[in-house]
Amino acid sequence: MGKPASFSILGGAGFRAQYYLRIAQALPDRFQVSGMVVRDEAKGKALEQQWKVNTYRTLEELLSKERPDFVVESVSLSARGGYLLQLSNLGIPVLAETPPAADLQGLTTLYEKLTSMRARVQVAEQYHLHPVNQARAAVIKQGRLGSITEATVSVSHFYHGVSLIRRMLGVGFEEVAIRGMRFHTEWMAGPNRSGPPKEEKRIPAQRDLAWLDFGDKLGIYDFTKDQHRSWIRSNHLSVRGERGEIFDNRLTVMKDYRTPLHLDMKRINKGELENQEGYFLQGYMAGEQWAYENPFAPARLYDDELAIAHCLEKMADYAAGGPEFYSLSEASHDQYLGLLIEQAIQTGETVRSVPQPWTTE
Repeated sequence: MGKPASFSILGGAGFRAQYYLRIAQALPDRFQVSGMVVRDEAKGKALEQQWKVNTYRTLEELLSKERPDFVVESVSLSARGGYLLQLSNLGIPVLAETPPAADLQGLTTLYEKLTSMRARVQVAEQYHLHPVNQARAAVIKQGRLGSITEATVSVSHFYHGVSLIRRMLGVGFEEVAIRGMRFHTEWMAGPNRSGPPKEEKRIPAQRDLAWLDFGDKLGIYDFTKDQHRSWIRSNHLSVRGERGEIFDNRLTVMKDYRTPLHLDMKRINKGELENQEGYFLQGYMAGEQWAYENPFAPARLYDDELAIAHCLEKMADYAAGGPEFYSLSEASHDQYLGLLIEQAIQTGETVRSVPQPWTTE
């Protein structure tokens, strides 16, 4: 293995930036943080003490001292486009946070500007890189389900959910008709980014459902606000094909026309019971076959961190001349379809996608 990939973090005091710091600390042979931009000096000094990294108050100051392979842009949505244009004008590869812009006008304007600059931008969409989703994708790629016809995703919100639907169905920028509805109820408050709940209370729960009809394939979006952090609601993902289905961690496929196989997608952890190899995810098995093997073992990272570590590794390869892995086009389209889902829910009407700049080139 060569030298670690070097990246700088723009917007280093935020919640998401902490992921990148933890990953780099756990995988020093793969990643190195080459400075952070933290506008607040006190917060910057605290991060320097905690993580042993250099911090700067401005992007210009950082770039005068550091030579990163790429920059991770982890700033507010309102500031994202401006920094993307600035970094791209300097010829610096950028891994941008999701989504690229808030609305359709912002998406199209940003896409057209960055494309004209030949910008080297990828987007840090991590859900399809979660170990279990990579395992599911491997089963689909192996052809064990046959031709895919349906996917139901109840995992995360908006563009994240759309991304998973498109990945599991294997669709690109095809036109889609969308219907949606919203259901209101209440539930017990659970943890949030600040930590566990401090008291018992009931809070509103907003459940959004949408049906994405691609003609020969159907995607079902189902998400309740803050479901992914709730202690009392489960995530769910299923994929159906002509020869079988994945239902969460169960796999049912046909060995032949009269022999169904009922298999587990088994998560294999080390460090449990009498195992003394350390505590980490080894991978997922689908029946007798490995569907995903963790390349970052034995680092002690949880699944969302492993997914973002995959983003960083793919970004390092892309910055060095390798292939795209989640392009600005993909990110823009997933956000666009998310906006259409919201429109379908609000209006109660069927809405249809139309070609956009990123779908017609």
